[in-house]
Amino acid sequence: MRALIDTCIIIDALQQREPFCQDAQTLFLAAANHHFTGYITAKSATDIYYLVHKSTHSDKETRRILNTLFTLFDLLETTGQDCKSAISSSISDYEDAVMVESALHSDIDCIVTRNLKDYQRSPVSVLSPGDFITRIEADK
Repeated sequence: MRALIDTCIIIDALQQREPFCQDAQTLFLAAANHHFTGYITAKSATDIYYLVHKSTHSDKETRRILNTLFTLFDLLETTGQDCKSAISSSISDYEDAVMVESALHSDIDCIVTRNLKDYQRSPVSVLSPGDFITRIEADK
């Protein structure tokens, strides 16, 4: 299964945000054990750098964390066409619409996010971290 992981899930794991970190960390472990192929968008990588750097206050440490993250999750390209297509999307949140467009052009099976309500009109399957974990455990 090919899954696009939303930024919030990555930050939940990295910053141990309760009550979400357990599912996020389980997702990281499943990625490390190759139970699915995980992706983040290139834009998410810059957002993650910014958010992690705010807590580490260290460019070197933040880059180390990102490097580790890149061993678990592949980077998904977001094209100019994805950005243009998202403008006319029925998904009201533009950033989420861009993510869906990126997932569509890359044949992603699902998007994993805590923000399910903003993805109600997504043509790509959208799962909460808990539901995604249940699905990949059933597929083992």
